[in-house]
Amino acid sequence: MKCPFCLYPESKVIDSRPADDGQRIRRRRECIQCAKRFTTYESIESQPVIIIKRDKSRQVFDRNKLLSGMLRACEKRPVALETLEHAIDEIESQLQNSLEREVTSAMIGEMALEKMKDIDEIAYVRFASVYHDFKDIQSFLDELNKLKNEK
Repeated sequence: MKCPFCLYPESKVIDSRPADDGQRIRRRRECIQCAKRFTTYESIESQPVIIIKRDKSRQVFDRNKLLSGMLRACEKRPVALETLEHAIDEIESQLQNSLEREVTSAMIGEMALEKMKDIDEIAYVRFASVYHDFKDIQSFLDELNKLKNEK
């Protein structure tokens, strides 16, 4: 591991411990040449999940895009960022654990909707209005009634 200070190619590990619920390993290192300390994180390399969009184009799953959409739906709502990140972690974990390397954007949208329903009903309706592309007030009311009947 190169030292970020002097770029010397060798360092020694001083301390290792699990990070992010055991998903990564945090290592404290010391440069052999300049003796400065720095931290590195080691994680399992995962296979990228490819998203098949509605127009049939493909792109790599980007958790930041999903987080951005969920944050927009939660504007001015009492929802903590950690709650959304935890939901996205669960979605990402489901995607990684599935045998499918390519999934549709519709599948991810449905997964996000399920998480949003548990997080905040108003944010759920906002997210659903964009995801389902409501064209009129009736489709909006139908979604509200569906949510009401589920309760």
